[in-house]
Formats: sequence, C-alpha cells, structure tokens
Amino acid sequence: MSDWRIRLARPADADHLPEIERAAAILFADDPDCAAFDLDDVWSAQEHRKLIARGHCLVAEVGDRIVGFLTTQPFGHELHIWEMDVHPDMQGQGIGAILLRACLVDANNAGFRALTLTTFRDLPWNGPFYRRIGFVEVADLAAHPRLASEIAAEIEAGLPAERRVAMIRFLG
Repeated sequence: MSDWRIRLARPADADHLPEIERAAAILFADDPDCAAFDLDDVWSAQEHRKLIARGHCLVAEVGDRIVGFLTTQPFGHELHIWEMDVHPDMQGQGIGAILLRACLVDANNAGFRALTLTTFRDLPWNGPFYRRIGFVEVADLAAHPRLASEIAAEIEAGLPAERRVAMIRFLG
C-alpha cells in the first residue's frame, strides 16, 4: 500500500498527533525497562502546535487521515527531532523512513547543519533504524550540552541510562 503522502504539518493536524503517539507507544509496553514509564504521557496538541508554527514538522496522511508525524524544533544550526511516530496499523510500509528523509531534505534546504535526536540505542526501530539513515552516536556528550541535558532529563524521568543515546546526522 503506497497511497500515503508526506507534507508539512498544519496547526489543525496537532489534534491528531497525541492519539498516534499513544497508539505507537504500545511497542514499548512489553519492555521491562519501560514498565514504570507512563506510556500515556505524550506531547499535547498545544505543544505540537507551537512546534508546527516553526515550520519544520511533517505528517504522513492517507486521504484525510493522518497516520504518522515527525515533530522538530530548531536549536541554532541544528534541527532536533523530538518525536516521530507512525500509527501501528500503518507501520512496516516505509512511512517512518520517508518522514525522516523528507526532514533531512527540509533541514538541509533551510540551512541547518545537522539533525539531532535522542532514542533507545538497542531497539530495532530506534538506534539501528537511525544508523541506517546516517545518524551516528554522539560519543562526547560533554561537547554537546543540549543533548547531554536531554539525556539527563530522560534518565530522571525513568528511562534506562545504559539504553539511551543521543544521535546526530550532519548535513551538507
């Protein structure tokens, strides 16, 4: 099935994104390291709208139904990916990879020097997925205080330190 398309997110799209994030979080339900983590604690529509207003968030849709999204925020010369999710009934069709590649094109065209994110190092749809698209692990977090701070906040929120990783994909 390839009747989906990718486009820039619009403010009204934000109302649909928390539901997709909640549905996609089911992938973490059986992970014992995430047992204490509230899988219903997702980005609110209002938080998404604020980031959408900055112009670099994307959605995937089938007809009028939004089935995936990628939410970003600019930080100087870097564009940070806060969240990327595809609804479980649409996974396995390459939507996540296309969202990420479209984000790379948009970021490069907008003059950003890199894309950054934090993720699980070991889950196939996290670290290994991003590595296949050219992301590398930030080896020296002391040299990247914003990402170090994000990893520290995630660990404080209950995510396992040994499994979290900051990644970067240089552009240009």
